Amino acid sequence: MTTNEEKLRAFKRLLEIMDELREQCPWDKEQTFETLRHLTIEETYELSESILNKDIDGIKKELGDLMLHLVFYARIGSESQSFDMGDVIKYINEKLVYRHPHIYSDVEANDPKTVKENWEKIKLKEGRESVLSGVPVALPPLVKAYRIQEKAKGVGFDWEKPEQVWDKVIEELNELKYEVESGCEKDKAEHELGDLLFALVNYARFINVNPEDALERTNKKFIQRFQHLEGKAREMGKSLQDMSLAEMDVFWEEAKKMEE
Repeated sequence: MTTNEEKLRAFKRLLEIMDELREQCPWDKEQTFETLRHLTIEETYELSESILNKDIDGIKKELGDLMLHLVFYARIGSESQSFDMGDVIKYINEKLVYRHPHIYSDVEANDPKTVKENWEKIKLKEGRESVLSGVPVALPPLVKAYRIQEKAKGVGFDWEKPEQVWDKVIEELNELKYEVESGCEKDKAEHELGDLLFALVNYARFINVNPEDALERTNKKFIQRFQHLEGKAREMGKSLQDMSLAEMDVFWEEAKKMEE
Protein backbone atom coordinates (compact mmCIF):
# COMPACT_ATOMS: atom_id res chain seq x y z
CA MET A 1 0.00 0.00 0.00
CA THR A 2 1.17 3.53 -0.74
CA THR A 3 1.54 6.41 1.69
CA ASN A 4 -0.47 9.61 1.39
CA GLU A 5 2.62 11.36 0.01
CA GLU A 6 3.02 8.68 -2.67
CA LYS A 7 -0.67 8.97 -3.56
CA LEU A 8 -0.34 12.74 -3.94
CA ARG A 9 2.75 12.34 -6.14
CA ALA A 10 0.96 9.78 -8.31
CA PHE A 11 -2.06 12.09 -8.70
CA LYS A 12 0.23 15.02 -9.50
CA ARG A 13 1.89 12.92 -12.20
CA LEU A 14 -1.51 12.04 -13.68
CA LEU A 15 -2.36 15.75 -13.91
CA GLU A 16 0.97 16.39 -15.63
CA ILE A 17 0.40 13.57 -18.12
CA MET A 18 -3.08 14.91 -18.87
CA ASP A 19 -1.63 18.36 -19.59
CA GLU A 20 0.97 16.84 -21.91
CA LEU A 21 -1.58 14.73 -23.77
CA ARG A 22 -3.98 17.63 -24.17
CA GLU A 23 -1.23 19.80 -25.61
CA GLN A 24 0.56 17.23 -27.79
CA CYS A 25 -1.70 14.29 -28.73
CA PRO A 26 -3.91 14.88 -31.82
CA TRP A 27 -6.72 12.71 -30.44
CA ASP A 28 -6.69 14.17 -26.94
CA LYS A 29 -6.59 17.71 -28.33
CA GLU A 30 -9.95 17.37 -30.10
CA GLN A 31 -11.95 15.84 -27.25
CA THR A 32 -14.85 17.73 -25.65
CA PHE A 33 -17.28 17.10 -22.81
CA GLU A 34 -19.69 15.70 -25.38
CA THR A 35 -17.25 13.37 -27.14
CA LEU A 36 -16.04 11.92 -23.83
CA ARG A 37 -19.52 11.39 -22.43
CA HIS A 38 -20.31 8.03 -24.06
CA LEU A 39 -16.79 6.79 -23.36
CA THR A 40 -17.22 7.62 -19.67
CA ILE A 41 -20.49 5.68 -19.58
CA GLU A 42 -18.73 2.72 -21.19
CA GLU A 43 -15.92 2.86 -18.62
CA THR A 44 -18.47 2.95 -15.80
CA TYR A 45 -20.12 -0.21 -17.08
CA GLU A 46 -16.73 -1.90 -17.40
CA LEU A 47 -16.06 -1.05 -13.75
CA SER A 48 -19.48 -2.44 -12.86
CA GLU A 49 -18.67 -5.70 -14.64
CA SER A 50 -15.38 -6.07 -12.76
CA ILE A 51 -17.22 -5.49 -9.48
CA LEU A 52 -19.83 -8.14 -10.32
CA ASN A 53 -17.04 -10.56 -11.26
CA LYS A 54 -15.23 -9.79 -7.98
CA ASP A 55 -12.19 -9.06 -10.14
CA ILE A 56 -10.05 -6.94 -7.79
CA ASP A 57 -7.31 -6.32 -10.33
CA GLY A 58 -9.96 -5.39 -12.90
CA ILE A 59 -11.58 -2.96 -10.44
CA LYS A 60 -8.20 -1.27 -9.89
CA LYS A 61 -7.62 -0.88 -13.62
CA GLU A 62 -11.14 0.33 -14.41
CA LEU A 63 -10.97 2.87 -11.59
CA GLY A 64 -7.80 4.18 -13.22
CA ASP A 65 -9.58 4.52 -16.56
CA LEU A 66 -12.44 6.34 -14.87
CA MET A 67 -10.03 8.58 -12.98
CA LEU A 68 -8.47 9.58 -16.29
CA HIS A 69 -11.87 10.75 -17.50
CA LEU A 70 -12.42 12.86 -14.37
CA VAL A 71 -9.04 14.52 -14.85
CA PHE A 72 -9.79 14.98 -18.57
CA TYR A 73 -13.08 16.79 -17.86
CA ALA A 74 -11.36 19.05 -15.32
CA ARG A 75 -8.61 19.91 -17.82
CA ILE A 76 -11.20 20.83 -20.47
CA GLY A 77 -13.04 22.96 -17.92
CA SER A 78 -9.84 24.81 -17.05
CA GLU A 79 -9.27 25.81 -20.67
CA SER A 80 -12.33 28.05 -20.62
CA GLN A 81 -11.50 29.11 -17.04
CA SER A 82 -14.80 27.58 -15.92
CA PHE A 83 -13.28 25.25 -13.30
CA ASP A 84 -10.26 23.05 -12.72
CA MET A 85 -9.46 19.92 -10.70
CA GLY A 86 -8.88 22.03 -7.58
CA ASP A 87 -12.41 23.43 -7.87
CA VAL A 88 -13.83 19.93 -8.34
CA ILE A 89 -12.09 18.55 -5.25
CA LYS A 90 -12.87 21.64 -3.16
CA TYR A 91 -16.56 21.30 -4.07
CA ILE A 92 -16.81 17.64 -3.08
CA ASN A 93 -14.86 18.24 0.14
CA GLU A 94 -17.25 21.00 1.19
CA LYS A 95 -20.27 18.93 0.19
CA LEU A 96 -19.16 15.89 2.19
CA VAL A 97 -18.52 17.95 5.31
CA TYR A 98 -21.88 19.72 4.98
CA ARG A 99 -23.79 16.49 4.29
CA HIS A 100 -22.24 14.71 7.32
CA PRO A 101 -23.16 16.95 10.29
CA HIS A 102 -23.03 13.84 12.53
CA ILE A 103 -19.27 13.79 11.89
CA TYR A 104 -18.40 17.46 11.48
CA SER A 105 -21.05 19.05 13.71
CA ASP A 106 -23.23 18.19 16.70
CA VAL A 107 -25.99 16.20 14.93
CA GLU A 108 -26.47 12.60 16.13
CA ALA A 109 -26.84 9.71 13.69
CA ASN A 110 -25.81 6.28 14.92
CA ASP A 111 -27.13 4.08 12.13
CA PRO A 112 -27.13 4.11 8.29
CA LYS A 113 -30.89 4.69 8.13
CA THR A 114 -30.69 7.94 10.10
CA VAL A 115 -27.69 9.08 8.05
CA LYS A 116 -29.61 8.59 4.78
CA GLU A 117 -32.70 10.36 6.16
CA ASN A 118 -30.59 13.34 7.25
CA TRP A 119 -28.88 13.36 3.83
CA GLU A 120 -32.23 13.76 2.05
CA LYS A 121 -33.41 16.46 4.45
CA ILE A 122 -30.20 18.43 3.93
CA LYS A 123 -30.60 18.26 0.15
CA LEU A 124 -34.11 19.72 0.43
CA LYS A 125 -32.68 22.58 2.49
CA GLU A 126 -30.24 23.24 -0.35
CA GLY A 127 -33.14 24.36 -2.53
CA ARG A 128 -34.31 21.22 -4.28
CA GLU A 129 -38.06 21.32 -4.82
CA SER A 130 -38.47 17.56 -4.81
CA VAL A 131 -36.73 14.63 -3.15
CA LEU A 132 -36.81 12.92 -6.55
CA SER A 133 -35.07 15.76 -8.37
CA GLY A 134 -31.76 14.14 -7.47
CA VAL A 135 -32.50 11.12 -9.66
CA PRO A 136 -30.77 11.64 -13.04
CA VAL A 137 -33.17 11.62 -15.98
CA ALA A 138 -30.71 9.66 -18.14
CA LEU A 139 -30.41 6.69 -15.77
CA PRO A 140 -31.41 3.30 -17.22
CA PRO A 141 -35.05 2.62 -16.21
CA LEU A 142 -34.26 -0.29 -13.87
CA VAL A 143 -31.64 1.71 -11.98
CA LYS A 144 -33.90 4.76 -11.98
CA ALA A 145 -36.79 2.80 -10.41
CA TYR A 146 -34.49 1.61 -7.63
CA ARG A 147 -33.16 5.11 -6.94
CA ILE A 148 -36.65 6.63 -6.99
CA GLN A 149 -37.78 4.15 -4.36
CA GLU A 150 -34.69 4.75 -2.23
CA LYS A 151 -35.26 8.50 -2.38
CA ALA A 152 -38.91 8.11 -1.33
CA LYS A 153 -37.87 5.80 1.50
CA GLY A 154 -35.45 8.46 2.73
CA VAL A 155 -38.37 10.70 3.73
CA GLY A 156 -40.51 7.87 5.14
CA PHE A 157 -42.68 7.09 2.11
CA ASP A 158 -42.32 3.33 1.96
CA TRP A 159 -43.91 -0.01 2.69
CA GLU A 160 -43.53 -1.42 6.19
CA LYS A 161 -42.97 -5.14 5.49
CA PRO A 162 -41.71 -7.28 2.59
CA GLU A 163 -44.97 -9.24 2.68
CA GLN A 164 -46.90 -6.10 1.72
CA VAL A 165 -44.64 -5.54 -1.26
CA TRP A 166 -44.97 -9.16 -2.36
CA ASP A 167 -48.76 -8.84 -2.24
CA LYS A 168 -48.40 -5.82 -4.52
CA VAL A 169 -46.25 -7.87 -6.93
CA ILE A 170 -48.96 -10.55 -7.11
CA GLU A 171 -51.65 -7.88 -7.58
CA GLU A 172 -49.75 -6.31 -10.49
CA LEU A 173 -49.03 -9.72 -12.02
CA ASN A 174 -52.72 -10.61 -11.95
CA GLU A 175 -53.66 -7.26 -13.49
CA LEU A 176 -51.18 -7.81 -16.33
CA LYS A 177 -52.44 -11.36 -16.85
CA TYR A 178 -56.04 -10.17 -16.97
CA GLU A 179 -55.33 -7.40 -19.47
CA VAL A 180 -53.31 -9.69 -21.78
CA GLU A 181 -55.94 -12.44 -21.69
CA SER A 182 -58.60 -9.82 -22.41
CA GLY A 183 -56.78 -8.85 -25.58
CA CYS A 184 -55.75 -5.41 -24.40
CA GLU A 185 -53.88 -2.95 -26.61
CA LYS A 186 -50.10 -2.74 -26.45
CA ASP A 187 -50.22 0.55 -24.55
CA LYS A 188 -52.28 -1.00 -21.75
CA ALA A 189 -50.05 -4.08 -21.56
CA GLU A 190 -46.99 -1.82 -21.38
CA HIS A 191 -48.58 0.14 -18.55
CA GLU A 192 -49.34 -2.99 -16.53
CA LEU A 193 -45.93 -4.54 -17.20
CA GLY A 194 -44.28 -1.33 -16.02
CA ASP A 195 -46.28 -1.48 -12.79
CA LEU A 196 -45.22 -5.10 -12.28
CA LEU A 197 -41.53 -4.35 -12.88
CA PHE A 198 -41.68 -1.38 -10.49
CA ALA A 199 -43.23 -3.60 -7.82
CA LEU A 200 -40.56 -6.27 -8.36
CA VAL A 201 -37.82 -3.66 -7.98
CA ASN A 202 -39.48 -2.60 -4.74
CA TYR A 203 -39.53 -6.18 -3.48
CA ALA A 204 -35.87 -6.64 -4.44
CA ARG A 205 -35.03 -3.60 -2.36
CA PHE A 206 -36.87 -5.04 0.63
CA ILE A 207 -34.92 -8.29 0.50
CA ASN A 208 -31.63 -6.39 0.09
CA VAL A 209 -31.01 -7.46 -3.51
CA ASN A 210 -29.96 -4.95 -6.14
CA PRO A 211 -32.25 -5.77 -9.10
CA GLU A 212 -29.78 -4.62 -11.74
CA ASP A 213 -27.03 -6.83 -10.29
CA ALA A 214 -29.48 -9.74 -10.11
CA LEU A 215 -30.58 -9.28 -13.72
CA GLU A 216 -27.02 -8.93 -14.96
CA ARG A 217 -26.05 -12.19 -13.22
CA THR A 218 -28.94 -13.88 -14.99
CA ASN A 219 -27.89 -12.33 -18.32
CA LYS A 220 -24.37 -13.72 -17.89
CA LYS A 221 -25.72 -17.11 -16.86
CA PHE A 222 -27.97 -17.26 -19.92
CA ILE A 223 -25.07 -16.28 -22.20
CA GLN A 224 -22.83 -19.02 -20.76
CA ARG A 225 -25.54 -21.67 -21.14
CA PHE A 226 -26.46 -20.54 -24.64
CA GLN A 227 -22.84 -20.52 -25.77
CA HIS A 228 -22.45 -24.06 -24.39
CA LEU A 229 -25.46 -25.02 -26.48
CA GLU A 230 -23.93 -23.40 -29.57
CA GLY A 231 -20.66 -25.23 -28.95
CA LYS A 232 -22.39 -28.59 -28.71
CA ALA A 233 -24.28 -27.87 -31.93
CA ARG A 234 -21.00 -27.14 -33.72
CA GLU A 235 -19.51 -30.41 -32.40
CA MET A 236 -22.47 -32.24 -33.97
CA GLY A 237 -22.03 -30.35 -37.22
CA LYS A 238 -25.42 -28.72 -36.84
CA SER A 239 -26.79 -25.21 -36.61
CA LEU A 240 -29.27 -24.34 -33.88
CA GLN A 241 -31.92 -23.88 -36.56
CA ASP A 242 -31.54 -27.56 -37.46
CA MET A 243 -32.04 -28.78 -33.89
CA SER A 244 -35.35 -29.46 -32.20
CA LEU A 245 -36.20 -27.74 -28.94
CA ALA A 246 -35.94 -31.12 -27.19
CA GLU A 247 -32.37 -31.57 -28.47
CA MET A 248 -31.42 -28.09 -27.33
CA ASP A 249 -32.96 -28.70 -23.90
CA VAL A 250 -30.61 -31.65 -23.35
CA PHE A 251 -27.53 -29.44 -23.70
CA TRP A 252 -29.18 -26.62 -21.79
CA GLU A 253 -29.67 -28.93 -18.81
CA GLU A 254 -26.10 -30.13 -19.25
CA ALA A 255 -24.86 -26.54 -18.96
CA LYS A 256 -26.93 -26.04 -15.78
CA LYS A 257 -25.39 -29.16 -14.19
CA MET A 258 -21.90 -27.93 -15.08
CA GLU A 259 -22.59 -24.74 -13.11
CA GLU A 260 -23.53 -26.76 -10.06
